[in-house]
Formats: sequence, C-alpha cells, structure tokens
Amino acid sequence: MDSPQEQPVIYTMENKPIVTCAGDQALFTSLYTSLAQQLPREPMEWRRTYGRAPKMIYLEANFVQFKEELLPKDGTKALLTFPFLHIYWTDCCDTEMYRSSVKEDMIRWQSSLRSHGSADWLIIVVDSSDARKKNKTNILPRSSIVDKIRSDFCNKQNDRCVVLSEPLKDSSRSQESWNSLLLKLRTLLLMSFTKNLGRFEDDMRTLREKRTQPGWSFCQYFMVQEELAFVFEMLQQFEDALVQYDELDALFTQYVLNFGAGDTAKWLGSFCSPVLNWSGLLLRRPIDMDKRDGIQRGAASLLDLRSYLFSRQCTLLIFLQRPWEVTHRALELLHNCVQELRLLEVSVLEGALDCWVFLSCLEVLHRIESCCDQAQLAGNSSHTVGLWAYATDKLKSLGQLCGLVSRKGPTSEDLNRTVDLLAGLGDERPETVNSLQSPYKKLKEALSSVETFERHYLELCQAAMEMYRAIGRLRSARLLGKSLAEFYMSKGEPEQAEVFLAEALGSYVNEGWSFPVTHTRKQIAECQKLLGRSVDTLQTSALLAGDSNLTTEERTRFCRDVLNFAVKPADQGVTTSTKATLDMAVFARLKRLQFQPDGPCVHSGATLQVELTLHCLMPISVHVEELAISIHLEAEYASKGCAQRRSGLPGMVDFEVAVSPAGRPSFVSTTPPLEMDEAHDHSPSDDSLSSVGVVCKNAHLVIRRHDSGSPQDMPRPIAQNAHSATTTPTLPVVPKEGARMLRGRNITLEPGDNSVILSAPSDESGTYTLRQIHVTLARVNFVLAHIYPAVQYHVYSQEPQLTVEPLSEPLLAGLPQMVKFTLLTGHYAVRKGDALQLSNSDSMPMLANASCTARISNTSAASVSETVLAIQSSDKVTSISLPSTPPYHTLEFHLEVLCLIPSGPERPADERLTNGEVRHWPRSYSHPDTAMTAIEQRMSIDCPWSIYSTLLALTFHIPFKTEHSLLSTGNRKYIQVCVRNVSDSDFTLAHVKLAEKRQQHPEQEQNPQQGALLVMRSLNVNAQQLLCSKQSVYCLWEMTSKEDFPSSLQCVFSASFSPCGRHHNATAFKLFHYHFLLDRVPTLYSLRADIRPPLGETHCRSGSLCGLEVLITRLSELADGELTEDNKIDADSLRTSKLMYEVADSSSNWAVCGKSSGLVSIPLSSHSTHKVHIEVMPLFAGHLPFPKIKLLKYLPHNANTIQPDADSLVENDNLSLLDKTLDDAAADTVSLRSRSSIQSLGEQQHRGVALPRLDPFSLGQVFNHSHAQQVLVLPATDDHIMEVHAT
Repeated sequence: MDSPQEQPVIYTMENKPIVTCAGDQALFTSLYTSLAQQLPREPMEWRRTYGRAPKMIYLEANFVQFKEELLPKDGTKALLTFPFLHIYWTDCCDTEMYRSSVKEDMIRWQSSLRSHGSADWLIIVVDSSDARKKNKTNILPRSSIVDKIRSDFCNKQNDRCVVLSEPLKDSSRSQESWNSLLLKLRTLLLMSFTKNLGRFEDDMRTLREKRTQPGWSFCQYFMVQEELAFVFEMLQQFEDALVQYDELDALFTQYVLNFGAGDTAKWLGSFCSPVLNWSGLLLRRPIDMDKRDGIQRGAASLLDLRSYLFSRQCTLLIFLQRPWEVTHRALELLHNCVQELRLLEVSVLEGALDCWVFLSCLEVLHRIESCCDQAQLAGNSSHTVGLWAYATDKLKSLGQLCGLVSRKGPTSEDLNRTVDLLAGLGDERPETVNSLQSPYKKLKEALSSVETFERHYLELCQAAMEMYRAIGRLRSARLLGKSLAEFYMSKGEPEQAEVFLAEALGSYVNEGWSFPVTHTRKQIAECQKLLGRSVDTLQTSALLAGDSNLTTEERTRFCRDVLNFAVKPADQGVTTSTKATLDMAVFARLKRLQFQPDGPCVHSGATLQVELTLHCLMPISVHVEELAISIHLEAEYASKGCAQRRSGLPGMVDFEVAVSPAGRPSFVSTTPPLEMDEAHDHSPSDDSLSSVGVVCKNAHLVIRRHDSGSPQDMPRPIAQNAHSATTTPTLPVVPKEGARMLRGRNITLEPGDNSVILSAPSDESGTYTLRQIHVTLARVNFVLAHIYPAVQYHVYSQEPQLTVEPLSEPLLAGLPQMVKFTLLTGHYAVRKGDALQLSNSDSMPMLANASCTARISNTSAASVSETVLAIQSSDKVTSISLPSTPPYHTLEFHLEVLCLIPSGPERPADERLTNGEVRHWPRSYSHPDTAMTAIEQRMSIDCPWSIYSTLLALTFHIPFKTEHSLLSTGNRKYIQVCVRNVSDSDFTLAHVKLAEKRQQHPEQEQNPQQGALLVMRSLNVNAQQLLCSKQSVYCLWEMTSKEDFPSSLQCVFSASFSPCGRHHNATAFKLFHYHFLLDRVPTLYSLRADIRPPLGETHCRSGSLCGLEVLITRLSELADGELTEDNKIDADSLRTSKLMYEVADSSSNWAVCGKSSGLVSIPLSSHSTHKVHIEVMPLFAGHLPFPKIKLLKYLPHNANTIQPDADSLVENDNLSLLDKTLDDAAADTVSLRSRSSIQSLGEQQHRGVALPRLDPFSLGQVFNHSHAQQVLVLPATDDHIMEVHAT
C-alpha cells in the first residue's frame, strides 16, 4: 500500500483505476497482497452505452489511503486521478468500540463522500478469530455488528456492506467469502467506471461541439480527449485508445485543410510559429512528456504536435501487434506534414524538413526492428521499403543543398548551411546516446564530408533497390536507379550512370510512359556525349528530334546534330565505306501504301506505281539522297487468274501503328481491350438499389505488370534499337547492287505527311513482296527492317479463259434462256478467223441470232469496241467466229439456248461428241435451296488456243413438278394429274391431254383390240389456265373401257406452257410431257355392311348386342398376274382366294363381341359373294358410324415348314396385328385374349415356326360401300341412370 505522503502516478503506462481505503489501515495492509493478486484474475463483461459492443476486460486497481484531497472537486474532469471506489475496512466485534470510535469514523468518512458527490463506496467487515481473542468481554455475534452497520449506514443499500470471513485461512468458507468479495468489488468498480466514463464522454462531446465558438482551443480539447485515451489504455483497450488519437488527427487535419481553403481558426496561430527544432520523431518513449507539456501550454509547433500524436499512435499499434501499419502511417505522416507546413505558411529553414523526414524515417525503421526479428523484417520488406526510399531521397536533397554532390565539393556557404542544420537537431536524445547506428549519428556523419555522404547515400540506395527488386516492384527500383544515375552524373561518372538510365528507359518504353522516356533520353544523350560515342549519340539525337514532348527549338537542335553527322567528312569520323544505320521509326513513319493505277494485280509488262505516304518526324525539311524499297520475287510456274489474285491482295494498306505523345511508333500492344460492365449494389435489407458503378471485368489482364513476365513473353518493338539508346542496333540486310529495288532519288521530306511515288518492276511474273525501306542521308541510313503487315503485288501471265454463266438466275428448262460467254484472252491475241466450235445436243440446242454482238473491254472494264458475231449452226456443231482481240482483254457475247424438259426415263443410245468423247446425258437432281429439280447440261467447246476441248456446264431448273393419282368409285376409274409451279414465275397452261402410251406388250399381241377399247374422257373445262408461282393446277380424266380394265396402264400427260406477259401465239407455247405407270387398276372386291337390331327391336340400343353382316363380293375375273401361291384349287375345281377380314373400331363406339377377324375363301369368278356375321355392341347412343372393316390378302406359309393348326389361326381374333403394315388404331381394339394369342404366336415364330403373311390391297382394289355410313342407336331403357358428358 502506498504511504500517506506518496502521490498517485499519472501519465505512465502503469496507470490503474484509483480505489481509496479508509478505516483500519493495518487490517487492509495485511490483506493487500491477496486482494491485488486475485482481483484481475477473472474477466468482467463491460457493457457500454450507445449500442457499442460489449467487451471482456480484466480490472486492476491502485489502492491508496483515503484522503479528502483525493476526492474530485467541482469542475475537475481528470479521470486518471479520479477515485472510482471508496472502501472502509473494519474488523470490529466489540459493541463499545463500535459505538465509541468506529461508528463516528464511518460517519465522518461518509460525510466527506457526500460532500464531494461520491456515491461509490463499500464497507468490508472482516471476521477473524484473532479479533475475537482480543475482545472477549463484550463480544457480540458477527451478524449483530453487521446488522448495526447496515441499519446505520446501509438502510437502502444492504449490498454495500460485505463480510469477509477468515481471510487468512485456507478453507472453503474463506475461499467462498473471498470470491463473493472480489465479485462485489469488480461489479462496483465497473459500474462506477462506466458511469463516470460516460459522463466524461458527454462532457468531451459537448466541448467538441463548441469548436466553432470564439475562444475554443484545440490544445485544451486535445488534453481532454487524450485523457479518455489514457483511460482506455489503462483498461488495456488499446483499439479504443487508438480511435481517440485517430479522431484528434482527423480533426486537426481538417482544420489545416480549411485554413488552406481560407477558413482560418484563431488557435491555429500558435502552430504557425517558425520551426526551430527538427530532431525528428521520438518513438522510444511511451509518452514524450516534454512535447505533451508544450501542447498543454499551447507552445508546441506543428512538428511537435504531429510527432507526439504519431508517437502515441505508434505505441498503441505496437501493443496491438500491428507494426507494419506503423510504416504506412509514418510515410503518410511525413508527406502530410510537408504539405501542412506549406498550407500554414510556417517558416522553416531550408533543408530542415529534409533533416526531420530523414531522421523520422530511420527512427520508425529502428522502432520496427526493435520489435520484429530478421525473418519478419525480410518477409515484410514491402511495408518498410517506402521509408528506405524516402530517406534516400531526402539524404540526396541534403547532399545537393550542402554541396556534397558537386564535383568541386562544398563551399563556405554550404558549410554554414550545414552548421545551421546540425544546430537545429539539438542534443542527441538519451535513448540513443549509446547506439552506434542512431539516426542522429548517421545524419551528422553523412553531412560531415563528401566521402561519408557518398558511402551513406549508396548504402541506403542499394538497400532500397534490393528491397524493391525482392518484392517485384521493378518500376520503383528503376526509378530509384534513375535517381542514382543523376547522382553519378553530378559526380562526373557518366559510365556508371548510363547503366541505370538504360534500364529505366527500357521499362518506360515497354510501358508507354512518354514524358519519362523523353527526359531519360535527354540524360542518356548527355552521357553519350561525355563518353564520346558518336553513333549512339546519333541514335539518341534522332529519337529526340522526332519527340513531340520537346519544344521546337530543342527538336531542331537535335535534328541539326543528326544532319551535321551525316555530312561530316570521312576523315573526321568513321571510314567512307561504313554508314551509321538507324531504325526508320526515329526518322519517319510509314502511314499508307497504295498501288496505282489498277491495284496490286497486273499482267506482265504493265505499268505499276507505288505511292508511299510517309510522316516525317523531323521538325525541319530534310533532303534525302535516296529512298528505296527492297523486294523479293516468288516466281510462279503455274499461271493463275488475276481475279483470284486480286481478291487476296489489297490495293491500299493503312498501317495501324499507334503513335505515342513522344512522337515514336510503339510496338504492337498485346494488352487486351477493356471489358467494361455495370455494377449495381443493392441494400441487403430491402434489396433497394444503393449505388451504381462501372467495373472492368478483365482488370487482371489489363493492369498486369509486364516486368514480371519472362523476356520471351514480353511484347517487343519491331526494331529494338528504336527504343534503346544504349545498345548497338541489329543491322538489317543491306541489298546488293543490282538487286530488285523500288528507288527514288533526291527527295525532300517536309515535316508531317509526304507523298512519294515509285515505279514497280513488272517484267517477270510472280508475287513481289516489299521487304525493307531504306532512306539514305549521306553517311546515315534509316532502315525499316520489316514492313508489317506484309505488302505484296502480283504480276501474272494468264492463260486464256472461257466461262459461260447465265444472265439471270435460275435458268428455266423448256424456255429459251440467255447465257453469257466471257473470254479472258490473257497472253493470247485473238486473230481474225479464230472461231469457237460448240457441240450441239438434242437436249439443249443453240438458238442462233443474227444480231448477236460481241463487246471488247480492257482490264479496267472500259469498252474498246463492239462487233457483230458470225454464227453458223449445223446438226452437230455451232461455229462462232471471234473478232480480233488484243492480249489481256475481255470478249463478251450472249447466246440463246433451250434446255428441253425430259419426258421420261428413256434415253437414246450412246452418242459421241465431235471430239470422240461419249456424250454425258443430263442428270436430274434436287437442290436443297430450291424446290425445283435441277438438270446439269454439259457442252464441249473447241478453242483455237488449245488442242484440248473445254467442257462447260450449265444448270437448268424444271419449273414444274407433276404428280398423278388413281381415283375409284366402285368400278369407275378416274386419273388425276397435279401440275405444281415451283418456280417464281407465272405461266399459262394450255392443250392439256392424257393418253395411253402405245407400245407392244405380249398381252396386246394376243388381244390387239384392247388398246382401242380404252377411252380417256376429259373432265377439264378451261382450254387455258393460269398457273401462278407456288400454286397447283389439277386435271381430271375418267377412264372407260368396254371390257375389264387392264392390270397396269402406261400413260402420257402432255401440256403446253408459256410465261405470262408474252403474246400467246403458237410459237410462244412450249410442250412438255409426263410419263407415268398405273398398277393394279381394276377393283377386285366390294364390301357392304349392315347392322341389324336384336329380335323384336326396330332400332339398336346402347348396351345391346346387334348383328353386323358383312357381304364380300368378287367384282372381276382373275386379273393378269393375280394367280400366285395364295390362289388354290378346291375340291370342286374352283379357283379360290383366301382373304382375311378384320373389324375394329378406333373411336371406341362399338365393342366387338366374339371374333373380330377371320379367314374366308372366295371363288375367283365374277360376282362371287361371301357373308360374315359378327356380333357388336354399341357403347353410346346416337348416329354412330359403322365399325372399320379391313380386308387383307392371306398368303399361307411354305408347305415344307411346320404348320400350326388352321383352327387356331381362325380362332385368333387379331391375327392381322402380325402384319407390320396395319395401323395403330386396329391394335387398340384387341382384347386380352387376343394379346395373349399374339404373344404365343410371337413365341412360336421366335422358335422358328413359319407363320402366314398378310398383305394389304392396293388403293382402289377394294371398295367399301359402307364407308362413312351411320346407324341410329337409341339409349338403353333404364330411366334411373342418366349419363351426361360435358366438355
């Protein structure tokens, strides 16, 4: 316990809440050790106000003797000296002693508390055996003494009196008593702390709200809020304490910014005083009391306030184990302080800020090193490298200011400045006196001499660069290297500076930083001049002469250097045979290349010019001795057409080269384009739109660091020397004398775009590729090593080509069509008397026209002349005399051809063309893009320039599709022919006829009058009919015969057609035929069905059995070819035929009772009949259609195979289901017994048993008279059941 004279310790890291102790001090002293050790062992939940999250804290206390001076007076707001709890200790067990002394002392104690408004107190009564032994006379039970104290002092607060039993004994009762007391102490202490802290926060908040009133002082408010931070730190709530300092930092920063904007505060004047001390940050003390006293007195400077504030933040961050955040905050603090001093216009000695920043950087780094090991420092160098680089930069600034970087050394003025700067550092702090590497010693040693400065600067610079490289920040490392190069340049060591400048330049060029590129190149040019490298200086000067970031005067100066070098005599430079070769990108840029006059495809010997558009980057006019383009010829031995070459070679090429602001062509960038998309943020509570933004979906590809990739993956310029001023360029291939070149001499290039026209060679056929461009200025040769994209032109020597194409698509068969003959003469000159020999064919005759003219045009499609052609035609050959035509011209003329529509499958015997080849007859096929049938017609043409015939093909389309059908009604037969127009034209149809094709068959030889007995009676009314596009015309004939119809009939349909819109004379109509064959013409059987009601009923009723009588009648005798295996001769020598009938109802109107199918044998004589009786039951009432009756041919199995029982076949109700040709509707009516029968038959067939086969009759062979017939069905007589169907 503290002595009475000792004051509480404040403003240290060991501050604890104060608890006063009154009463028996000896008693408390005996229990102090146990109480101080056990109080912070258990945590307590601290519930704070304003909805802040609860926290678990460990409470400690600083127990001091009660004095009235410790009680807070009116207006006192300090929390560190505030007693949060007051305890009265007593072990009184004697009544007389309690009345005489203890009670009066308690009354005085409580009176003092009440007078100072303190209501947080506790009375502890200690019950020990030692006290009882001392007072054996008037000993009362302990409970009576406690009751008296509670009745005297704790009437309404009985819990404020606690009994501690046997505290010095090790018993369960003692431990329980201790636990109760400790819990009570923690609870009361936490309640008092929460109450007083909340009151303090409210007062602080009220004080902050008065900051706009006159007389408000930031320093006073600073001390108040720091008091709150001390309290949080006392409770080990370092995060809350850090928040208080961050709020003070933000508040002061805002006032400084407002001051810069014109809103000044009076109290800021104290911080505008000149800076007299720049000793840097002090982070080795938990609390810098000197700076704190200065802030409290209002005498602190801006640097003092910032230093103290950051030192407290640093201490708390170290406690929170966040040392790397200290480095980030330190770097931000150092930059902000420099800006704040400028805003507040604080007077600072030149160089003082650099000293303060340098010392502060090293102090932060040493503080971090003191709390982290080497492994942590190496792994987190990305957090500290910024401080290293900043310290390096400030040390360099101090060296330049103090004359330690110049070649001559410091002057007397520089020495005086150095003394002033060192004087402002003051004395070294006691914490760093014994440290050999303290920031104070380093700065003082660095400013003492040139050698020590260089040593310290190089150490810092190398350390920072190595850290940057280790963490992959190559740009920053190269920027630091560039600063190091400037140091070497100022020291007069250009050879060492050039290495760092070249590395930085390569990085700037690859990433497209134009202004740093210009600045670095100027520095490199200065290095190269000092080193005496004339060629490298020429390269860099040429780059700078075309750099638009420089002024015109600077660019002109560099351009003059290049021109002076070009005209320098040989004895003053290199030898005469050696020329300096530079990339043309530093001199001029190729923008456009165009071939004139006819594009990049010309015939041999033609005139071809190449127009170049060059953008000269020089600021003044430059006279070029020679501009040449080297070309490479790829000879072709097989000639190809110009049209084919022209499609692949552009006539004009625009070189899409991105030009940077520095005026240099950049390499082709591999960076992908930005993929932007909208981003919508919705509230999680009500899903309302809270914000809208734009995001880049491929940001990981766009902002990828290129330095991290391997050199093979990095994009490179076309010529690396264009962007590197320090390496020797890779020389392009210099063409030999006499090589193929496009040359131009004595050309003057003005700044900007220039047009240069060169003549291209075309004496030899092949493909010419433009490789390189050479621009010669005396001893300087600018070369574009690769022309990209590749530029080519083609010189061809073309063979004559003859093509035939239709004038309009498609070509229609059956009508005269115009076709276009095009002759590309190529290198052949058509002489007078040359003729084309066309082989005629019967299917496509040539229609000669006396007024046929030929047009001759040149390569530019300009007409030269027109001549009437002489055409002579015979049965086999059509000869066309050609007019005289020069080479590489086009001869065009039109001919009219007619493709006949094929009438049938018959073809004549093989014919041969005039050249002896077998004629290929036209072949019909369907094209997927059109509904018309296509016919390919080939023609053979003999040309005068070749010994071989030329085969050409034309595709014609048949405009019609013709279909036929046989219709029957009983024994009457009708033939219907449908003509469908599938073309896009309208036609007029006339002279429609149908006739039997007369041909000799064996049966006609036996009966020659049969053909004459057959008559086709036309039922068509109109003689001419309009057939529109995509429409159809139907024609109908009735076929009559005095005898039976033949089993098959060959017919020919013919019609004349003409396109609409023409005069319909006799010559306008063209005839076409359609041949078709009709099989199984006669009607063999007729079916008649009748449904009879039950006996005694006049009408059928639903649910009652009715009789279905089916009458099958043979209508004709045995037809030709009908006698097959199914026709047998019975015992009466009658030819019979087995038929199978089947009754099924697909509409579920009837229920077939009994057998639904069966076999019948009918004689093959005319009018033979057979009746079948079947029982059916109507399921519904109304006019019901008759059940479907189907008749099939029954073909028995082979006689050699095992036969199933015939009765079993007859009893099978649905044998027809074995036939695959039956429809699915019949399968729906089978009964369960039928299905089992089919399954058994299927099993027999699977075992190899041969089964009979069912074949359907052809259309028209069976005529059903009862088709679509209905019968009236009455409902049942049950009146109690009514069924209603509603839909």
